[in-house]
Amino acid sequence: MHRSFGILESNTCRLCRFLLFIVVLGSTSELGRTEEAPTAPTDQSVIATPLTPGDHSRYLYSGAEKRSYILHVPPGYDPEKPTPVVLALHGAAMNGSMMVWFTNLNKTADAKGFLAVYPSGTGPGPLRTWNAGGLISRLKGKKTDDVAFIGHLLDELESIANVDRNRIYACGMSNGGMMSYRLASEMSDRIAAIAAVSGTMAMDLPEPPRAVPVLHFHGTSDGIVPYGSPINPTPPVFQLLGVEDTVAYWAKRNGCEEECQVDMLSREGDKRTVTRRTYPQKATAADVVLVVIDGGGHTWPGRQVPVAFLGRCARNISANELIWEFFEKHPLKQNVPR
Repeated sequence: MHRSFGILESNTCRLCRFLLFIVVLGSTSELGRTEEAPTAPTDQSVIATPLTPGDHSRYLYSGAEKRSYILHVPPGYDPEKPTPVVLALHGAAMNGSMMVWFTNLNKTADAKGFLAVYPSGTGPGPLRTWNAGGLISRLKGKKTDDVAFIGHLLDELESIANVDRNRIYACGMSNGGMMSYRLASEMSDRIAAIAAVSGTMAMDLPEPPRAVPVLHFHGTSDGIVPYGSPINPTPPVFQLLGVEDTVAYWAKRNGCEEECQVDMLSREGDKRTVTRRTYPQKATAADVVLVVIDGGGHTWPGRQVPVAFLGRCARNISANELIWEFFEKHPLKQNVPR
């Protein structure tokens, strides 16, 4: 049931054009800039300086690597009040600043009152990726430990902001969605729930000790991460589950009901038919939800498609609104000791 990923000419051409687009974008536009790292604080009084609304480009060291992220603070942020956090993880050949533009999640953060955090993966210039798992054995030890990086980022965030530890979430696009699944598997003590857009789960991730609520968006005509059966590239580099297998894994792991509840998010006459399948979990409310965009491509629902080869986008729903609606319903059920 394995399906080759990247060997079909159409998919290869789309990916090559996508990489070329990012290179050109990065050289001609502010969207492709590498975040500027501020001077490292030298004492605790600097670290404790209250955050101001807006975007803050920051860096930290994770092991021997210097890593960067963008922190967006909404206008209504109250340092006396514990505030939710949403990690927004970019796709391959992007970085944190591109993810800000790609999703427009800051607008939702301002309206709903959460801290939006855009970390950058590793790689040359703006062409960053995440170690989301699924790598073949000889490559596993050569990749950056991005789980450790996210842990260090959350530690630092708690030192500069009043973070609600029971309401830390992760969402991601493509490779960032894959990384969100890895965080759910390996950091379920800190990540309350995840949302993945056009990115499935690696085959080799460990079973999480806690049931983690999952929301997944995927287009049936995605040419980069196909909707269908498990994905096994040739030559083999990494292995990913298909959409249905990813959802089935989490529904089983979370102890969800076998029968799903189906509702239509689209309306009669819409260009894109959007169906939501909810697998409820009554004991701990660790629901698993799949949003299927009929004919949708490798896109973020509700946003303008930056380039045509990524496919069609559902503009009749908002991933940002649905993600936050899902996250609000799924905090951690217990206090997280530190």
